Amino acid sequence: MDTTEQPAGYSRLLVLAGGLCGAAGVALSAAAAHLGGAFVSTAASFLLMHAPIFLAVGFVGAGRVLRIASLILLVGLVLFCGDLLARDFMGSRLFPMSAPIGGTLLIAGWLAIAGSALLRPRP
Repeated sequence: MDTTEQPAGYSRLLVLAGGLCGAAGVALSAAAAHLGGAFVSTAASFLLMHAPIFLAVGFVGAGRVLRIASLILLVGLVLFCGDLLARDFMGSRLFPMSAPIGGTLLIAGWLAIAGSALLRPRP
């Protein structure tokens, strides 16, 4: 398999993640407007701002570094937003350090995306 080729299952996973993040972001934006909650709006914004990257990598395809970076972003987003939403809806954290770990993964994922621009594509 060519290194720029992407397995169909991976593309589907990222498109699914992008669609779910977008839908959740819109739903949480509405919830924040009607119910309030200190962290719901932040989680909604993070979901909406990250949804397009999953769609782009899923639809257009990408090399290995971008695929790995998108998975790092996805895990970071789940941890970060999951912790914020748990605080508002359950009154407790997802687990200790989940938001900082998720935030660190988000930063690492974006740095990996930036770093991928410095790599030469394989023939």
